[in-house]
This record gives sequence, C-alpha cells and structure tokens, in this order.
Amino acid sequence: MKTKIQRASERGKANFGWLNSNHSFSFGHWYDPQKMNFGALRVLNDDIVTGGQGFGAHPHDNMEIVSIPLKGALAHKDSTGTDGIIKTGDVQIMSAGSGIKHSEFNASKTEEVNFLQVWILPKQENIKPRYEQKTFAVAGRKNKWQTVVSPDEKDGGVWINQDAVFSLASAEKDSVLIYKNKFSGNGVYLFMLNGEAEVNGETLHKRDAIEISEADEFEIKLKEGSELLAIEVPMLK
Repeated sequence: MKTKIQRASERGKANFGWLNSNHSFSFGHWYDPQKMNFGALRVLNDDIVTGGQGFGAHPHDNMEIVSIPLKGALAHKDSTGTDGIIKTGDVQIMSAGSGIKHSEFNASKTEEVNFLQVWILPKQENIKPRYEQKTFAVAGRKNKWQTVVSPDEKDGGVWINQDAVFSLASAEKDSVLIYKNKFSGNGVYLFMLNGEAEVNGETLHKRDAIEISEADEFEIKLKEGSELLAIEVPMLK
C-alpha cells in the first residue's frame, strides 16, 4: 500500500470576504505543481460562503462536478433548466459534458453555507449534460460506508460518468472501518470531515486527508467519533 498525507494546514487558501475556500489541489490563483490531482480527482474545495453570496453563472465542460453541503443550503440553477435547493444531507452531481452553465448561491441571506465542491475527470467526453441530486439519511452511514456517488445505479448513489465512488461514514470511537475498492486498481482519497482516525500508522485529524493507492482494501481505526469521506478514483496514467 502506498500512502501520502495532506494536512489540513497544507491546503491552498483563498479568502475573498464573501468566500473562504481551502483547496486540496491547485485551483484558481493557488498553484502547487505537486498538488495537481490524485488520479481522476482534480479538485476538492472546502468552501464557506456568506449569506446571500455565491457564484454567478459560469460555464464548464467535460467535468463531473459533485457538491456536498456540510452546513446550510445552496440555491442552484443551470442551463439544463434545473432550479432548486440542495441542503445538508443532499449530494448533487452535474455532468458538464459537452457544456453547461450554472450558478450556485447561499440559499440563506444571513447564515453561511459550507460545502465541498469536487471535480472528477470524466470517463467519456462530450456526453449530454445532466444533473441529479439525492437526499441521504445519516442513519445509513453509522459505522459503515454509505455510497452516495457511483456509476452503478444499484449502489443507490447519484450516477457519475466515471469508474469513481464517493462514500460517507459516521463512525464511533474505537470502531474499525474497512474500505474495499469497488474497482480493482483504483486509488482512494480519504478525507476526514471531523474527528480523529488512524490509517496505516498515520493519525488523521479534522480536514486532514490521505491518498491511498496500490491497495484494494485498507483499515481505518477510529480514535474518536468521526465523519469521513472516501473518494475512490481511477489512477490515471
């Protein structure tokens, strides 16, 4: 098993007043040639947006864009005709495909929203743009993995145009989680949303991450109650 730790403090930072963002990989004005991607995982931004603010309409193409609200809610509009709200507990995916325009604003005028914006390189380019969101019960991830994004509709997650899987877990102190790859040879980017855990002898704290490759299964020991996100992606050559 090959691993690489990324501490929360090592992430790129951008603060525009209305937006406070931490970048796990090079994005916008922050560039680190050693942090361009992990396999097909290109972007993981941890964004906090103040009340009433957000991202105006802008274009994307050939990217799978996943949004996971952690606190608050987002108002989303796009050129497919979608106009709605995604809230904590929801997972949204937008397959930009041949081209799409969208906007995302804090749905509250007063309370901040904190969400993860994740970009995955697509398996097939120039597909017809599509949008999907789904609500997931927190009880479905207690001390186990809950699949929220997958190319296999039988997994119960939103569909993605890539051999990639997103899974969430809410684990109790002193429990052990086993992660098993859905696709042999994939890598896993394990992101600690909250809590403390040990992987391969390394201790991870809130917003720390570990890149895991060359292993189709690994163990996570929980040192305290924790929330985790596992992003399984192809390791691009």
